Amino acid sequence: MSKPDPKLHKLESILDRFGNFAVESFHYIALFIIGCMVIWSAGHTVVEILTIKKFATIDDILLLFIYLELGAMVGIYFKTNHMPVRFLIYIAITALTRLLIADIQHTHKASIDQVIITGSILILAFSILVVRYASWTYPSVMRDKNSDKPLPPGKTPRPEDDELA
Repeated sequence: MSKPDPKLHKLESILDRFGNFAVESFHYIALFIIGCMVIWSAGHTVVEILTIKKFATIDDILLLFIYLELGAMVGIYFKTNHMPVRFLIYIAITALTRLLIADIQHTHKASIDQVIITGSILILAFSILVVRYASWTYPSVMRDKNSDKPLPPGKTPRPEDDELA
């Protein structure tokens, strides 16, 4: 059995550090851009409501709730480095509710589309229960690939944590 090459281990460590830095940089830059776009879109909607429409419809209010959930999701990802799947489901429920209300306001009659949308909302609400139960019962633990010791929640391995043997 041959001994591992220390130069190869050092090169692997350097490449791991660079890869971690590149991934973290991309995440932060992309999240910053997404956050700016959410703020820009929400601001544009508010300005449009105040200047053009003069009042907010239920569609407008639900759209602002969607922007709020998107902003909260970006903020949580910035703080914890975890994507909250529940927030995506909340956004989907709000979008379907907005669609349902718009459909009812414009057609003023019952249709199978409304039943399908309502059923979809019910399925999404049930999926939130499943996700919450699963995350409570089976919490995920991130581990460093070089160690059996679990990392603190929301942390990824940093280059400073790598130690050469």
